[in-house]
Amino acid sequence: MLLTISTTHRPATDLGFLLHKHPERAQSFPISAGTAHVFYPRATEDECTVALLAEIDPIALVRGGATTLTQYVNDRPYAAGSQLAVALRTVFTTAMTGRCDARPELAEQRIPLSVRVPSLCSRGGIELVRQFFEPLGWHVEGEEVPLDAQIPGWAESRYVDATLTGELRLADALRQLYVLLPALDGSKHYWVGQDEADKLLRAGEGWLAGHPERESITRRYLEHRRTYVNYALERLGVDDEAEEPRVTEAPEQPESLAKQRQGSVLAALRAAGAQRVLDLGCGGGALLRVLMQEPSFTEIVGLDVSAKALDVAERRLKLDRLPDRQRDRIKLRQSALTYADPSLSGYDAAVLMEVIEHLDEERLPALEHAVFAVARPRTVIVTTPNSEYNVRFESLPANTFRHADHRFEWTREQFGRWAAEVAGRNGYVVRQLPVGAEDPEVGAPTQLAVFTEVAA
Repeated sequence: MLLTISTTHRPATDLGFLLHKHPERAQSFPISAGTAHVFYPRATEDECTVALLAEIDPIALVRGGATTLTQYVNDRPYAAGSQLAVALRTVFTTAMTGRCDARPELAEQRIPLSVRVPSLCSRGGIELVRQFFEPLGWHVEGEEVPLDAQIPGWAESRYVDATLTGELRLADALRQLYVLLPALDGSKHYWVGQDEADKLLRAGEGWLAGHPERESITRRYLEHRRTYVNYALERLGVDDEAEEPRVTEAPEQPESLAKQRQGSVLAALRAAGAQRVLDLGCGGGALLRVLMQEPSFTEIVGLDVSAKALDVAERRLKLDRLPDRQRDRIKLRQSALTYADPSLSGYDAAVLMEVIEHLDEERLPALEHAVFAVARPRTVIVTTPNSEYNVRFESLPANTFRHADHRFEWTREQFGRWAAEVAGRNGYVVRQLPVGAEDPEVGAPTQLAVFTEVAA
């Protein structure tokens, strides 16, 4: 299976810098069940073309468990789909991140691109290719590849010879191809699990949430596996009005529990002497509005996986109306909290306010690694509901959570045990504090943990 990428950007040989592959060298890389080859059929100042050729061994595809002829005789070694997407990621990993140390300004530049996939498997024909690529700025041309040119009309073909043209950042183009090639095929050569949903969110950052076909793309990419599809769609903000979550309030409180949480977090940040702050899982920007009023915070970054929630935050913060000096303090970014992002390192503090309970418990180790090991701020502040206090909410049915999207709610002991283990594994000390008026029997409605990095 073959994919070519061409550009007429001048000098066109800059494509080699962006791809981290020298035009004068042919290279080969091992992939599952085969080999990926990279070479340049053309490399001039006016036009440069790179070719990715994936050679798949059909026997290796099923080695160890084949029992039927169709496991050996099929289109998988030839049809551009998940195998080609994996080859693309393997060969152009650095290029997909948008990093180009030799020419950093070039990596941010939109350049003219032409991508041809002569054996694209699209279970929807060329029209589906248009539906998936054209909203992203591509122009799509193509034709059906007949199953047998000698017998026209023998059977309907799901293969197309497609050419995409447009002006995009190369990193964006690669990430879109990585997602949409297997989504068009609707099938993968490997097991789809939770990791695939996280890969989709990472590769789709910045473009998938706003795509009109995002639900179809997500379902096809994840092979309609309901658990992972729902997980991804929730984090993309689909069917989410992006309003502030409704929180069950504690009775007879002098101010709302949400205000008390924000005040407690603000006090902890002040006590830590933080200046550069991450609000991880910022949602519609409730805490960001509080942080903006604090002049000691010189940089505030709100991070959320939902593009829709970030749009709401931008409107509520009225960023377009702020003076330049104020606006420069606030940044909004879309990313999954389980994604290890080294660019988030170096901050004084990170806040996860009512965030961890929205993740499945088996995803907490990934969150821990991303926050405590990779980002590693000096202070981490976490708040979460105290499930023991739920009996004090008269309107809350027994054995239910305070919010429909909560995956769990912990007792004070469970939260304390988790916090102590996280601190011990990552070189922090931790204090556990109540938020809200404490009940002598069941504690406070919200529990807060302050993690402080142990000095080396």
